[in-house]
Amino acid sequence: MKIYVGNLSHDVTEDELRAAFEPFGPVESVSIVKDKATGQPRGFAFVEMPDRANAGSAVAGLTGKELRGRAITVSEARARTDGPRR
Repeated sequence: MKIYVGNLSHDVTEDELRAAFEPFGPVESVSIVKDKATGQPRGFAFVEMPDRANAGSAVAGLTGKELRGRAITVSEARARTDGPRR
């Protein structure tokens, strides 16, 4: 299951995100989204967990938790739409 993690501090690392999710089960991948032009983090990331039940527990357990001084939002990632780009 792919999980969206929002409201991230720009200082959060992929290792920190992995460490936050691993108590809920194995983590397949962590990807912090960065701006193509500047390379700076955009404040959100995606975490993939192979077990749906573990992923659901992570979403429930981490929503609103503080990470580097910010309350993160955690939810199941939605499919990307091919709408107009800004």
